[in-house]
Amino acid sequence: QVQLVESGGDSVRPGGTLRLSCGASGDTYNTNCRGWFRQAPGKEREVVAAIYILGTTYYTDSVKGRFTISRNNANHTVYLQMNSLKPEDTAIYYCASESEVGTWYVFTSFGCRLGYWGQGTQVTVPF
Repeated sequence: QVQLVESGGDSVRPGGTLRLSCGASGDTYNTNCRGWFRQAPGKEREVVAAIYILGTTYYTDSVKGRFTISRNNANHTVYLQMNSLKPEDTAIYYCASESEVGTWYVFTSFGCRLGYWGQGTQVTVPF
């Protein structure tokens, strides 16, 4: 089992920045693939960004050039730096980690099965 805890969500004005963090504990030996997802009110959860153990990254088109995913393998933490925030970025942001059971996701240059999820952190960018 892997426990994930997100932090860093807040309400910021359009154009502002936030940095989300996701710490992992438990069976962290197989957390090669980590991801950030978000779910806005009335919408399905969508992938925002993902990162593999060696640093290969993936971003959904709407956040390219604005968001940066990174990781610190020593402390099992993944970050999401969010710049130039827009009202449409408003959502609950969840981090996810690789697991033996879960949903298989195919990214541009890698794929992984994500099955551990955090509780989420709210990001609000008002109009």
